[in-house]
Amino acid sequence: MNKKILLISVIVLALDQLSKAIIDIIMQVGDSITVIKNFFSISYIQNNGAAWGIFSNKMAILIIISLIILIILYRYMYTFKMNKRNILAFGLLVGGIVGNLLDRIIFGYVKDFLDFNILGYNFPVFNISDICIVSGIGLLIVAIIKGEELNGRNSSKKSSKKN
Repeated sequence: MNKKILLISVIVLALDQLSKAIIDIIMQVGDSITVIKNFFSISYIQNNGAAWGIFSNKMAILIIISLIILIILYRYMYTFKMNKRNILAFGLLVGGIVGNLLDRIIFGYVKDFLDFNILGYNFPVFNISDICIVSGIGLLIVAIIKGEELNGRNSSKKSSKKN
């Protein structure tokens, strides 16, 4: 794996796990602290599913899906041009997926705490890993739109080792 992608992944994982540990120390499950009234709270929940509660109480399936996605990411990582944006995208994705995967394996749930109410919609509570996953996906969409996906040409693997 590209050293820069690995470094970004480790930083994301460390920030995610540190933030969850802090929340775990200062709050009880179900507690909520209003930061900006009617907009943002820190609300500690234990999520035993995925986004919007899909696959609730299906931890084995979520662990398997996460592992498969990590394998797919690794397999296709070097089919993308290795520029700063794509390195960041893959680092965010790997770090975010591993952060939530560790929670699922160790605790049997994911610790979520960022709680937003946007224009009257109470968004599902999420965490740092979730932000990184969504950001990484967004950056990869930009790369695909810009035609930076190299469709598996071998030259991408050779040029990526320089990074």
